[in-house]
Order: sequence, then C-alpha cells, then structure tokens
Amino acid sequence: MNEPTGARQILMHGLAFMGAGLAWGLVVPHTPYPRLAMGAHIQLTGSGLLFLVAALLLLTVPHSVGRKSIAVMQLAAWLTWLMALSEVANSWWGTNQTLPIAASQAGATGGLPWQETVVKVAHMGAATALLVAWVLLIIGFVRQAPQTK
Repeated sequence: MNEPTGARQILMHGLAFMGAGLAWGLVVPHTPYPRLAMGAHIQLTGSGLLFLVAALLLLTVPHSVGRKSIAVMQLAAWLTWLMALSEVANSWWGTNQTLPIAASQAGATGGLPWQETVVKVAHMGAATALLVAWVLLIIGFVRQAPQTK
C-alpha cells in the first residue's frame, strides 16, 4: 500500500468516527449513564477530527512520513474504534476504574470485572498507539520532505 492510499484510509476512519459520533449523540439521553454516553460521543467526534486532520495533512502537505508510520496510524485508528466502542458499552455498564472522574459524575458504581477489564485494555491500547502515531506524524513533518522534480 502506498502513502496516499493509507492516508485516504485514515481519512475514511475520520469521516466514519464523525458520523458515528453524531449518530451516537442521539442515543446519549436514553442510556443508563448519560454522562458516560456523552463521553463516548465526545470521544467519537474528537477522534474523527484527529484522524481527519492527520489525513488531510498527509494528503496535502509535503512530508517524509513513510508507509510503516502510516500503518501505525491506521492501527491507532482501529484501536481507537475499540476504545470508543468500549465507552459506548460503558454507557450501560457504568464501570469506574478507567475513567473515575466521568464515572463519579455519572453516578456509576462500577461494572463487572470483565467489563472493567475491557474498558481498561481498550483505553491502554488505543492511548499507546495514538501517542506513537502522533509522534511519527510529527517526525515525518519535521524531517525535510523529499524533493520532487
């Protein structure tokens, strides 16, 4: 896969995140923990913006971001889906270990151990991948872009 194709896939993730986040916003008031559902809504739309910006930069600004770095960004997008979907599920579960401030505000008393684990693992994986992907993106733009003739 070449860089433009990978960047377009990241763009599609961003658009899908935005669409899912906007649609999820309609469900927020109907969940047992609307404050946690609002967090999922913000996560989906915020992630959408993040991936849209990354993709637009990759598609329009000269850079030296390589295929492997773009693959890491694509992995980060998939892991971010898992994280966001765990937050959607958490709107019914009410876990409180990973997002204690939001859980406290929502009145969540905690989920089953497996639910707490799902939310925790999803957040840890996505957070790690997003940090690495964003560092690679920065490095790719700080480096001198290849000269085109």
